[in-house]
Amino acid sequence: MKYVLLGNLSPEWASRQSERIGKAKARLDNLGIKIESIHYTQGYYDFVDVIDAPNAEAVLAFSVWYSTQGLGRIQSMPAFDAKSFETAIKNAAG
Repeated sequence: MKYVLLGNLSPEWASRQSERIGKAKARLDNLGIKIESIHYTQGYYDFVDVIDAPNAEAVLAFSVWYSTQGLGRIQSMPAFDAKSFETAIKNAAG
């Protein structure tokens, strides 16, 4: 399942980018989560990532870990492709 991660960097880690990414990548690998893309943004969120995770619990575990490490905060959302959305529309219609 794909997820979108909306993240904020903690001030302590914002200038230690390669170290933060290394720690996060190791944890993601450990949880079976693959990064599909990373985008840095301006505004409320500092980054938007698209990941592929084996289950929601793995995403939750990563989010909790990320926060407890003091790296920042993450909000996660499941991401559905167009085919899944069309199927949902058909199912909703009865």
